[in-house]
Amino acid sequence: MTRSELIAKLAAHYPQLVAKDAEAAVKAILDAMTASLVTGRRIEIRGFGSFDIRLRPARTGRNPMTGEKVLVPEKCVPHFKPGTELRERVDR
Repeated sequence: MTRSELIAKLAAHYPQLVAKDAEAAVKAILDAMTASLVTGRRIEIRGFGSFDIRLRPARTGRNPMTGEKVLVPEKCVPHFKPGTELRERVDR
């Protein structure tokens, strides 16, 4: 599902909600989630899952074209862990 599909679904499910308001709500939620992850805070949505930041250590990679070794610096990446309810519903 894309962001625009989510906005359309929200607007269809709640007729009193104008599509522009649904778009603003989705944007506000995603912006708040992004801001929390940027500051290193964990996000937990009961029944859905949790998001947190994982640190990938520096490593030696390889340039696929030349075969030359390249140093890949450490970086932080978002990680999603699905909740039990979500895993069970997907598994059905």
